[in-house]
Amino acid sequence: MSQIVRCALIQTAQTAEAEKLSPESIKEEMITRHLQHIEAAAAQGAQVLCMQELFYGPYFCPSQDIRWYALTEAVPDGPTIHLMQEYAKKYQMVLVVPVYEREMAGVYYNTAAVIDADGRYLGKYRKAHIPQVQGFWEKFFFRPGNLGYPVFQTAYGKIGVYICYDRHFPEGARALGLNGAEIVFNPSATVAGLSEYLWTLEQPAHAAANGYFVGAINRIGTEAPWNIGEFYGQSYFANPRGQIIAKASRDQEEVLVSDLDLEQIAEVRDLWQFYRDRRPDMYGDLCRP
Repeated sequence: MSQIVRCALIQTAQTAEAEKLSPESIKEEMITRHLQHIEAAAAQGAQVLCMQELFYGPYFCPSQDIRWYALTEAVPDGPTIHLMQEYAKKYQMVLVVPVYEREMAGVYYNTAAVIDADGRYLGKYRKAHIPQVQGFWEKFFFRPGNLGYPVFQTAYGKIGVYICYDRHFPEGARALGLNGAEIVFNPSATVAGLSEYLWTLEQPAHAAANGYFVGAINRIGTEAPWNIGEFYGQSYFANPRGQIIAKASRDQEEVLVSDLDLEQIAEVRDLWQFYRDRRPDMYGDLCRP
């Protein structure tokens, strides 16, 4: 029997002139636009939806400018999560909401909150792997996540989250599978260049190696004043066989909707017995610093 879950991804551009507008005004405009996309996804029957990394602002990490700390807010007690709880309840839709979290003054995380279809806050994932390379000075803005790799039982399935740079690390992807994830979302902000060819290699490989669905989200366009490259969109869903089953455009703002049959997870895992045949007794060296 099929167990269909209709899922959606939102990819958008951040077109405001970041050097001329306040972080707060950019945030307000981006939230308004995303609410319209959530409504469009609801009209298509979406049951689970994820937005892009740091969805309500620009990707400000090419700078080391403390003005962007103004985008931080508490999770779950900040205004954005409260608003999204209302929309989740209104549309009976599970929402994965990537925000800039403030735990306390000076302690900030790259975080995604998971809200159930009745509006209940279920918990959060904090990005575990933080890059510090040219154009991506993220250690200036974020502490490494400290909550492990939680999986959230929602009304429509078991949801895990991995954020952007995390996708280069197979260990957390496996941990999500071991923790029971059926769908793993990876909200990202990644530009054309060195790693673009990995975009459709790594995450389908995680899906195949772990026997779950992956929803990969990327923003679009270029963002001034940093202009570090083109955010190339191409958000997609991959099934447990590692096949891309739906893919968005490179340069258009859109809502990508796809039906995921969760029964495929058992079918694929029964065929490829990766969990049965893994050898954790021989992997101790992987845990050495």
